[in-house]
Amino acid sequence: MRALHFPKPFKHEHAEIRNVNEIYLERLTFGQRAANWVAKTVGCWRFIIVQTLILSVWVALNITAFIRHWDPYPFILMNLLLSLQAAYTAPMIMMSQNQQAVKDRLEAHNDYIVNQKAEEKIRAVLNHLTAQDEALALIHKMLTETHTKMGINPSDYPSLNPTAESQGPAVD
Repeated sequence: MRALHFPKPFKHEHAEIRNVNEIYLERLTFGQRAANWVAKTVGCWRFIIVQTLILSVWVALNITAFIRHWDPYPFILMNLLLSLQAAYTAPMIMMSQNQQAVKDRLEAHNDYIVNQKAEEKIRAVLNHLTAQDEALALIHKMLTETHTKMGINPSDYPSLNPTAESQGPAVD
């Protein structure tokens, strides 16, 4: 009689999977955090609406002359301030986008590791299922031989023969 063989139980021999967001936040410097804050602040509707209101008030006050004209038409001071804002905001937004690319690479690497671990586990499950198939085939063969020795005809018992089609219960 051949002994049944099953693979050893699967052991998880890998580092734990960490949250990519936590890793990303741990690695950020002060400048990178500032760039992310600027990009988040400038890239929202609240900022656009507030800036539009401020610029509208600026223009209205300088055109209507309710108070002294500190920046008469063509609003050179306002253009200077907007240019300074754009000059500092654009590089910070690009730095924030670079940080997003770094985060995306971290996520892609983490996905790769997770996929490797899943593949390893699936391979272990498939190996175990293959071993079970072989064991069931051996057990079936042994039962068939035992039934033959005992004089039991497998065709009389459809449930003993997996290839025979079920004909329903026998009627006497």
